[in-house]
Amino acid sequence: MPARRSIAGTLALASAGIAAVSVGLAMWLAEVFDSRFLAACVGIGTGLLLSLWLMRRAVRPALSLFRALAGTALSYRDGDFSFGLRWPHRDELGDLVAAHNELGGVLREQRLGLVQRELLLDTMVQNTPVAMLLVAEGGHVVYANLAARRLLNDGRRIEGLSLAALVAAAPPALSEAMDRGGDGLFQVGEGDEEEVYHLARRGFRLNGRPHELVLLRQLTTELRRQEVQTWKKVIRVISHELNNSLAPVASLAHSGAELVRRGQHERLESIFGMIEERARHLEGFIRGYARFAKLPAPRLEAAQWPLLVDRLRSQIPFGLDGALPEDPLRVDVPQFEQALLNLIKNAHESGSSPEEVVLRVRRSPGLLRVDVLDRGTGMSEAVLANALVPFYSTKRSGTGLGLALAREIAEAHGGRIGLANREGGGLQVSLVLPVSE
Repeated sequence: MPARRSIAGTLALASAGIAAVSVGLAMWLAEVFDSRFLAACVGIGTGLLLSLWLMRRAVRPALSLFRALAGTALSYRDGDFSFGLRWPHRDELGDLVAAHNELGGVLREQRLGLVQRELLLDTMVQNTPVAMLLVAEGGHVVYANLAARRLLNDGRRIEGLSLAALVAAAPPALSEAMDRGGDGLFQVGEGDEEEVYHLARRGFRLNGRPHELVLLRQLTTELRRQEVQTWKKVIRVISHELNNSLAPVASLAHSGAELVRRGQHERLESIFGMIEERARHLEGFIRGYARFAKLPAPRLEAAQWPLLVDRLRSQIPFGLDGALPEDPLRVDVPQFEQALLNLIKNAHESGSSPEEVVLRVRRSPGLLRVDVLDRGTGMSEAVLANALVPFYSTKRSGTGLGLALAREIAEAHGGRIGLANREGGGLQVSLVLPVSE
């Protein structure tokens, strides 16, 4: 492969070649023609040599500029954008130098902006209360913020250490949560010193290699605040329901006593009937709370869809959209029936006509989906966001436990419940359960 030749070397070789040709031509002419012609030829050769020398001198600044351009390009490659060039002439090379300097300025501004953003991001990550660890494929920590260092290594640096070794030295609850894999909650400490953490793990590829981001967020304060709000709401709902039942009972008892004093016994039967009705309503209310608070672990058994649907239809009417699956499902039958009954009752109370309350069952690989559909008023965004929260209800006499209990049953079976407004009006409540093939 031929070696690269510089512009200056090329000009020198060209000058030498022209000079040699001129001398040879002059000698040949000296033999052929007289001395005057020879003198003229020598003058011509000397002029050519002088022209070549002047040409080389003229291009020397351009050659220096080209070397400077190559040097700044190498500096740009190394991330140094502090260099600039100067060319005194207003020509094509001047335009090239101006464009080069403008490019360097743009790259310099971009580099400064990136540095500032990196500093801001690092400051935010280091000072966030969420413990963050970046773990490489081999299991060693490549990055950790201050919260992670305080949680796992008493504030000392943990980059380069094994995550397994750090977790082994941490409280057992953290080790168990890491062994379970995926996201989850765990508690550290006991009594008043108990702290609740949320563990989140996400895998991704960085520079073509697998990494894992581990986040540990302390939720104690938020959960305690939410617990207080929940208890306030529970007390408010129970107080409202008790007042609605006990105040009429007290008034009816007083009226009954007054009738007895007057000897008017014919109205006592209706008064006792109303007292019994309010007492049974209160009993049902308390039983609903107890059922939600004491939901046992599901006892799975095989159930046939036709029998299950017939039992539900004996309690409340609804239609079917499509055929039922032929394969039986494995659920806690009483709990599953209660969840579907709550969903169908809510559909009837949504303002939908009874014939438009429909149950639809779909089976897909690994999943069973049961949809309860209605054509009622649907839900606003705010109600959709809170409908599954215990004790939340938009009904005047509602307890806020129907959907919450159905959600609790679905999650106890490893599933979930979702709500969505239907196109054309109404609501779709979906109960999704995992099933083995």
